[in-house]
Amino acid sequence: MYTETPTTGSTGPVRASERAYRQLRGEILDGLLVPGTGLLEVEQSARIGVSRTPLRAAIARLIADGLVAGRPGRGFMVTEMSVDSIRELYEVRRALEEHAARIAAERRDPAVFEALRAQFVAAPELLRHGDAGLRRYYELIDEFDLALDAAVANPFLVGALAGVRTHLARIRRLARDNPHRLRSAAAEHLLIVDAVLAGDSSLAAHATHVHLHQSLTSVLGTLGEAGVVPAGPAPRSAHHSHSPN
Repeated sequence: MYTETPTTGSTGPVRASERAYRQLRGEILDGLLVPGTGLLEVEQSARIGVSRTPLRAAIARLIADGLVAGRPGRGFMVTEMSVDSIRELYEVRRALEEHAARIAAERRDPAVFEALRAQFVAAPELLRHGDAGLRRYYELIDEFDLALDAAVANPFLVGALAGVRTHLARIRRLARDNPHRLRSAAAEHLLIVDAVLAGDSSLAAHATHVHLHQSLTSVLGTLGEAGVVPAGPAPRSAHHSHSPN
C-alpha cells in the first residue's frame, strides 16, 4: 500500500489539506480510486472528514500531479488512462531513465551497486515467496531507484523522475503482477546494475532501453487483455528504435 509520513508543526487548515491530499493520492496510487472515478467535493469532504476549503487545496495539488482532472459542471475525476497516455509516459520515462543510467555509470558508488547486484541475483527466489516476497521485490525496485537518483546527484533530473514514477505506480496497480514478467524484469535490472558497475554508460543506457521496451509491451498487453485500456499495436522493437547516442 502507498503510504507517506505525516508532517508536523503546521497549522490546522494546512494539516487538513495535507491529510486530504495524502489520503486521496494514496487511494489513487493504490488503485482504490480507479481512473474515471468522480470526486464530488461534498462527498469527499464528508468521507475524509475535512471542510471543502482544504479539500479544494488538496484537489488542486492532485490536478498539478496529473492524477485528477476537472469535469465542467460535474466536479472532478481521477484521470483516465489510455494507450496513448501510457505510451507518452513511457516516452518521457525512456528519455529520463536512459540518461540517468548513463550518468549513474559515470558517478556510481560501487559498494551501493554491488549490494543491489546481490539482491537482484536473489530476486527470482524472492519472488517465490508470495505476497511477502512481492512486497520485498518492490522495495528492492525502490532501492534501485534511490541508488540511481543518488548517483545522478542532479535535483532537476531526480525531480522529473519522481513525477514519472507517480504515474508508473498507478499503471503497476492496474496491470497487476505477472510472475513471469517480474522474473524477467529482475534479470533486466541486473543487467542495468552490471553495466553501471562496469562504468559502461552506453551499455547502461541500452540495458535501460531494453527494459523499458519490455515493460511497455507487457503493460499494454496486460491492460488490453483486462479491458482496462483499449488494446493497441505493440511498441517498435527495442533494437530498431534504439539510438547509441
